[in-house]
Amino acid sequence: MAKLRSLIKLEGTMEDLTFYKGTDGYYVRTKGGVSKNRIMNDPAFARTRENGREFGHLANSAKLLRNALGPMVFKAKDAKLSSRLVKVMGQVKNLDSVSARGDRNVAEGLTSDAAKQLLKGFDFNAKAPLGTVLNAGITVTASTGVVTFTSFSPLEQLRAPEGATHFSMQSGFLRLDFATGASSLSLSPELEFPLAPSLLTPVLTPTTVPSGTGVGIYVLLLAFFQEVNGMKYLLNNGAYNVLHILEVD
Repeated sequence: MAKLRSLIKLEGTMEDLTFYKGTDGYYVRTKGGVSKNRIMNDPAFARTRENGREFGHLANSAKLLRNALGPMVFKAKDAKLSSRLVKVMGQVKNLDSVSARGDRNVAEGLTSDAAKQLLKGFDFNAKAPLGTVLNAGITVTASTGVVTFTSFSPLEQLRAPEGATHFSMQSGFLRLDFATGASSLSLSPELEFPLAPSLLTPVLTPTTVPSGTGVGIYVLLLAFFQEVNGMKYLLNNGAYNVLHILEVD
């Protein structure tokens, strides 16, 4: 695969070359390669088939997590979220110590504490990692999903976008079974605060404790607003909105 450097941006096929647009520019590659039938049946491509099955599973696992968190993801994500999440799922899958090659999966991997640590700390918006936006201690109570903050001053310990007058905090307690795809999400009320001199100690309490099997995933959403004539408008530039996995158990 080569990157196309030209004033003319091409997309499509010309003789043995295929031109296409990627996230980082325009690329060109040659047509051809091994036939699908050979890949699916030739013993020489057994490893390729195994890798393909596992990659498909990783993509599905990443999609399960994104969908399970629903609208929270749309408020805080970046253009490369899918590929970044698939990469982490691959690292989790590699810690599956019981399944045969080609059948290793995220659900088995997450039985390992080391795998849970890989997922913990993931930021859905790479432009706004939690640690660069908020400087405050956070405690998660696993049995209830309650998220508690140590006292902090918004003006001194919160990095807000230009024009923001308010911010909101919301937690989510997700129970997700990567083996079956079943999920249950419980959200806390969304708390709003002005960006003004004050000392805050927010407590975010999910409305219920989600039922079901699988792992518990605890997330925090930070969003910023601008108040105009008594109405608050969500800032959609995405540069500062945070969605962060606080804990996995």
